[in-house]
Amino acid sequence: MTELLTTATAEVRPIPVAVAATQDAAAVQRALDVDATGLSDTESARRLRLLGPNAVRSHRATLWPVLLRQLRSPLLLLLTGTAAVSFFLGQHTDAIVITVIVAVSVGLGAVNEYRAERAAQALHDRIRHRVEVLRAGRARSVDVIDLVPGDLVDLRAGELVPADVRLLSVNGLQCDESVLTGEAIPVDKAVEPVPADAEPNCCALMGTVVTAGRGRGVVIATGGGTEFGRIALGLGQRQPETEFQVGLRRFSMLLVRVAAALTVGIFAINLVLHRPILDALMFSLAIAVGISPQLLPAVVSTSLAAGSRALAKHKVLVKRLVCIEDLGDIEVLFTDKTGTLTEGRIEFLRAAGPAGASCDDTRILGLACTDATVQDGVLSGGDALDTALWTASRAFTEQAAGYQRLTVLPFDHNRRLVSVLVRTADDEPMLLTKGAPEAVLARCTEVSVAARNALDVEFATGHRVVAVATRTLPGRHGATLDDERELTLRGFLVFADPPKATAPQAITRLAALGVRVKVITGDNPKVAAHVCAQLGMPPGESLTGIELDRLSDAELVEKLHTTTIFARVGPEQKARIVRAQRTLGIDVAYLGDGVNDALALHAADVGISVDSATDVAKDAADVVLLEKDLGVLADGVTQGRRVFANTMKYVLMGTSSNFGNMFSAAGASAFLPFLPMLPAQILLNNLLYDASQLAIPTDSVDDEQLARPARWDIHLIQRFMLVFGPISSVFDFATFAIMLRVFHAGETLFHTGWFVESLATQTLVLYVIRTRRTPFFRSRPSVALMISTLSVVVIGAVLPFTPLAPSLGFAALPAGFFLALAAMIVVYLALAETAKHRFFRNPPQVSVRRERVPEHRIHRRAARFSSRSALSRPSPPPAGYR
Repeated sequence: MTELLTTATAEVRPIPVAVAATQDAAAVQRALDVDATGLSDTESARRLRLLGPNAVRSHRATLWPVLLRQLRSPLLLLLTGTAAVSFFLGQHTDAIVITVIVAVSVGLGAVNEYRAERAAQALHDRIRHRVEVLRAGRARSVDVIDLVPGDLVDLRAGELVPADVRLLSVNGLQCDESVLTGEAIPVDKAVEPVPADAEPNCCALMGTVVTAGRGRGVVIATGGGTEFGRIALGLGQRQPETEFQVGLRRFSMLLVRVAAALTVGIFAINLVLHRPILDALMFSLAIAVGISPQLLPAVVSTSLAAGSRALAKHKVLVKRLVCIEDLGDIEVLFTDKTGTLTEGRIEFLRAAGPAGASCDDTRILGLACTDATVQDGVLSGGDALDTALWTASRAFTEQAAGYQRLTVLPFDHNRRLVSVLVRTADDEPMLLTKGAPEAVLARCTEVSVAARNALDVEFATGHRVVAVATRTLPGRHGATLDDERELTLRGFLVFADPPKATAPQAITRLAALGVRVKVITGDNPKVAAHVCAQLGMPPGESLTGIELDRLSDAELVEKLHTTTIFARVGPEQKARIVRAQRTLGIDVAYLGDGVNDALALHAADVGISVDSATDVAKDAADVVLLEKDLGVLADGVTQGRRVFANTMKYVLMGTSSNFGNMFSAAGASAFLPFLPMLPAQILLNNLLYDASQLAIPTDSVDDEQLARPARWDIHLIQRFMLVFGPISSVFDFATFAIMLRVFHAGETLFHTGWFVESLATQTLVLYVIRTRRTPFFRSRPSVALMISTLSVVVIGAVLPFTPLAPSLGFAALPAGFFLALAAMIVVYLALAETAKHRFFRNPPQVSVRRERVPEHRIHRRAARFSSRSALSRPSPPPAGYR
């Protein structure tokens, strides 16, 4: 293993963590041929070409995998095999026609799904994850996939470790390695090498989270060569199913059972009637293919892709297309306050002493107490509060620079404060502490009534306040967390973040959609309540983190009914609130952008973050906003419900007219001396019908269908099938009677008449099923849908008069048939409309969703370390579609 560290630098290879952890940091740097200035641009480019991108998986949307998914249907394969057998038995025309129709059907589905994947890929290319590296002596931000072994990287709280890293320097660095070990307690990091059998605490591992402190290290392995990469590749690429995908799978299995029953029954009937086995088998398989929703994956993918494009125009990127539908299900949105309800432009107002009077000393101490990098009077890497303070205090930065830093105790969300041990002008060590007033005041030896009153006044006016305190530590050259006690309050730093002008309208829109907004903030409850009142949010109770810890889970659930503000809460408390809300059986979204939001983002049904968020927040999220605005979330909810509504149109169509036609075929085969329709004609009918449905994603959706979430209800679908299927069959049998008794049709004419009638009725009934209103008068279909459906009906009527008719087994129909057909269509649509109003007389209740296990962290984290297009590539359609 030592040999890896002494390999010639011309052939630099990744170094395993187990080896690097036992070696001195300088030896690792020599093995990777990198000095303190980092790699040159030329060398980093060479290593990237040699070793490949820092991606656990690499995926680009390609046509062949999509095509293979289309071909995995056992029914299609069996039907094609049967057609091949018939070809060799002399039935050349039928075999060729069936093969061509199957090929066109597969191609149509593949092309539409491929276009959807390309649309998703275009969105994913816009999601970037960057990391700070040192190259050629200059700090720069590079895409995470461009990291190579030998790069020097800086690690900060809130970031994901971008590769396996041998640490060179640390300052209070802690990493959450639960994604690899399952242990939730952060691990303290150091730079000293460890024995071969010890934990590699001098290394930071890809995919783990920096929870506190800072550090610098050299990349020793990337991509699939990392510890995390090997685990992720071993788990495979399958993503856990969403509620939407589960509903699709259950619906598909319902149709599989129905198709199996019909297929076996029809085959048995034809055998009893002593029809040729091969003809009976092909007819039965064609019936099964006809009832299966063959283009459902294409319709769903097209709907989701159209939704993703619409959302992208509003600066909303979905990491998985199916998450669009999940957005439509949410009924409670937990959001932070800053940047969502407020403008996010934090302004420093003033510095005050302990009693509230103006005090420049407090400002200077606040400037000196920061865990950000200060070089030549310039602040870098600071949070929004530090940045606002420095921007407004240029005249005081020189005085702040007079405090020489000795030790920094970085900010973390559990302590809610930062401390810096400095040496004063009098050469006296002093601990400066700055943070949330409650946390700082709890560590002070004495706090006057005047100080508490001054603080309450600031909170009541909606201002954000940071407390500053000090403690002298004579003779000390370093400090620990235990020293953050017995402090002396020195005053307050007051900031303002005005309410966002667009927030009231967005909150009103969400309320109209049945989405209740609740605030989870690390700020004071009085400040949050003041902002909510300014925005006109419905009044509710407040609950602090301290009060939350006193509640049992059952008591917390009860509190959720009346509580709208959760203040001064930590990461675990946020996640607990989200989990408690989910136990009430409703879908929950969480919007957050910090490392302290990651647990809650994982716990929510839909995690939402912003493009400027910390890496760990973007990693945990399902949806990324390019602009932090609740208004675009309202668009997302609407779009998700539109996708579901249009998907249900196709589903209900397939379970009514399709089922009715296939049921009619089963019944007719029992009394007719010939097959009621040839296998090739059944497949052509199904292909034309499905082609007309591809325009469903463009259809408009009624407002009442967007007002509340709707979920999969298999019982409702079964009832719909049993009501509307027989209605369709009634008119099929009426067609049989007309063809046999009025037109005295033979086999070919009978096939032709039923083909035209079944195609027309099952296509046009979409105008009835697509809305719960009166069609055309109160709800109009999209132009694209009208063109596609009417075109298919016309094609079906014209086919018997074309040169293709003999090959397809058609004959020209008499003019009287079309008069009868028009009359039957009018009566059929009227009867369907009447049945629809009776069926939906009592609107179905929103079904309670099943409890879902949050997506496994390895899968979500692996997506972050994939090539850009694979960050959240579309999952393959769930099994059971066909």
